[in-house]
Amino acid sequence: MPEHAAATSISPEISQTLGDRFFADGFLFPVTVFSPEQAQGYRAELEALERRLSGIKTGNKNQLNYPHLLFRFANAICRDEKLLDVVESILGPDILVWGSTFFIKEPKTDTYVSWHQDMKYWGLSDTDGQVSAWIALNNVSQANGCMQFLPKTHLGEMVDHKDTFSDDNFLTRGQEADFTLDEEEIVHIELTAGQASFHHGKLLHASPPNHSDDRRIGYAIQFIAPHVQQNVASKDFAMLVRGEDRYGHFELLNPPDDDLSPEALAAHHRVLTVQNEAMYEGTDKPAP
Repeated sequence: MPEHAAATSISPEISQTLGDRFFADGFLFPVTVFSPEQAQGYRAELEALERRLSGIKTGNKNQLNYPHLLFRFANAICRDEKLLDVVESILGPDILVWGSTFFIKEPKTDTYVSWHQDMKYWGLSDTDGQVSAWIALNNVSQANGCMQFLPKTHLGEMVDHKDTFSDDNFLTRGQEADFTLDEEEIVHIELTAGQASFHHGKLLHASPPNHSDDRRIGYAIQFIAPHVQQNVASKDFAMLVRGEDRYGHFELLNPPDDDLSPEALAAHHRVLTVQNEAMYEGTDKPAP
């Protein structure tokens, strides 16, 4: 094993199997990363820190984007060895975090995520060089708006999308994929607290509203291999979490020194501003 590669706890045979399943179907689930008690603890940390965010812009449409740059516990989740072992089975031993978001659906609300493909708007060069992990911080079911996947849709061409800018749509542009949905093909990604799913950047996915009595909290992390490049924004940022970066395509960021420190807030602002160049490319709407 190269010196720069972290020792994975997954055997080569299992790692190969996970990678094969991922690229065959476009997703993996469920994978237990944390115990329910650990997930509950992370939820408590998140909700304590949320109370300190008044007046601070943390993302588009009031989302909490790039929390790994703001909160030490969110950064620690990105570096969890069990999580990275699965990512390594997909991307290899060198891993960067490109982005992350807490997707929080409040109870009894109509907020949803339309059918879309992530890589349509991110400006990244290699669709096979990216994987999104989605970690449940509480139990996630159809009742509270779990994710939905369409298997193998990552294997075809990128489909056309239309922008709606709907207020109820979590997505920045309210983008909707233009295709004919066969509801019998939908896989509902139900998870218990501490479990994760992983999906390909071209996989069609969505999630309906949360009409339950509790919040639905998921932490989505976008991992990329260092050979990936940003083709749209003028520059881009990432954080090395395993192995090494031998390409230098991204400006590497450090973990936050403290929760919501001035340095962390400044780094967060830089990343949000630059990555919005890619997210809003091709629309007449100004990037916030």
